[in-house]
Amino acid sequence: MGSIRERLEAEERGRLAPYAMASADSRGRAAPEPEHPYRTRFQRDRDRIVHATAFRRLEHKTQVLLNAHGDHYRTRLTHTLEAAQIARTLGRGLGLNEDLIEAVALAHDLGHAPFGHAGGEALDGCLREHGGFEHNRQSLRVVELLERRHPEVRGLNLTYEVQESVIKHGLEEDRRPPELERYRPEEGPLLEAQVVDVADGLAYLAHDCDDAVRFGLLTPEELCASALWRRAQQAAAQRHGTLGERDLAVKAAVRRLLDLAVTDVLETTRARLAERGIDSVAAVRASRGYLVGPSAALAAELAELKAFLFERYYRHWRVMRMVRKAQQVVVRLFEAFVAEPRTLPQRWQAWCEQAGRERAVADYIAGMTDRYAQREYRRLFEPFALP
Repeated sequence: MGSIRERLEAEERGRLAPYAMASADSRGRAAPEPEHPYRTRFQRDRDRIVHATAFRRLEHKTQVLLNAHGDHYRTRLTHTLEAAQIARTLGRGLGLNEDLIEAVALAHDLGHAPFGHAGGEALDGCLREHGGFEHNRQSLRVVELLERRHPEVRGLNLTYEVQESVIKHGLEEDRRPPELERYRPEEGPLLEAQVVDVADGLAYLAHDCDDAVRFGLLTPEELCASALWRRAQQAAAQRHGTLGERDLAVKAAVRRLLDLAVTDVLETTRARLAERGIDSVAAVRASRGYLVGPSAALAAELAELKAFLFERYYRHWRVMRMVRKAQQVVVRLFEAFVAEPRTLPQRWQAWCEQAGRERAVADYIAGMTDRYAQREYRRLFEPFALP
C-alpha cells in the first residue's frame, strides 16, 4: 500500500498541472536524509522554516515603519504571511504546488536586516569591500549556513528547489550573485518561485497603502493619484456602498486592489502559458523571462503606484528620519564589532574565525531584530548601560 507520504505524492501528481513542481521530483538535499513517512519533501521544508529562529525574529523586524510607532503596522512577519497567502491563492488557481510555494514565501525574507531596507543598505555600504550585502543572498545564507537544527549539519538542509527559489527571488538579468552558480543560472525559476515574486510585490504595495494612511502620512484622497487605487476604490464603493469610516473604506479598497490584481495575474498567466505551449517543468526552466505576471495595463498601474509610494511614503520626511537613525545604529554596531570582535558573544567570535570578521559581523547584525539592535547599541555606547 505504501506510506502516507507516497500516497500524498501520488495525489499530488493527479491534481497538479503538468508544469508544476512535484515533491517526488525534487533534486533532493545537499545532505541526504531518509524520507519522512507522512510528509512530502516540501512540507518538511515549510515546517523547518516555520520552526527556525530567523523566522520568529521577523515579528520584530521593520517592514517600513518601526515597531515603536504602533502595534498595528506591518512587520516582516506579517508581510511574509500576507505574501504567502496571496501566493497560495495564485498557485491554487494555476494548479501549482502550494507546499513549495508556501515554503519559498515563508523563507524569502529571512535574510532581511533590522530596520527594513534601511538596515540592509547600511550593511551593504559597510561591506562594500567585502562582497556587499543583499537580503536574498542573506536569506540563502541563513537557510544554508546560519540556522542550526542538527549538530552535524549546518543550515536547515532544505531541498534544492526551495534554496534555488530563494536565491532567484526577484532576480534581474544583469544581477548574478556568486551564490547563483550553485543553482544552474541558465535555468529559469520554477513557476512556484515566480508566483512568490509576484505575490511579494502585490502584498507590499497593498499593505503599504493601508499603513501609510493609518500612520497619517497619506490620505485616501492623495492615493487617488494612482489609477489602480482609483479603480480599487470604485470597485469597493460598488460592492459596499458608502463607507463612512475612513479605516473601513481604506481596508475595502485594499481588498479590491488585491482582488483586481490577482484576477489579472491569473488570467494573464494562464493565457501566456497556453500561448507559449508550457507543458512541463523542463519547459518552464527553459523559458526566458517570467511567465507569471500581470497584463501590460496592470503592470503600468502597479509601476505608477510603486513610484507614487516611493516618493510620497518611503521618502516622506518622517520615514527618512527613522531611516537615518536606523542606519547610524547599524553602521556604528558594525564598526565597533569589527574593530573589537571580542565584544561579540562567544559563538560569534568563533564564527569570525570561520567566515571572516566583516562577514561574520554582518551575519550577526543581519540576524538582529530592531529592538535587539537598539539594545546592543545602548550596551556598547551608553556609558552606564549594563553589558
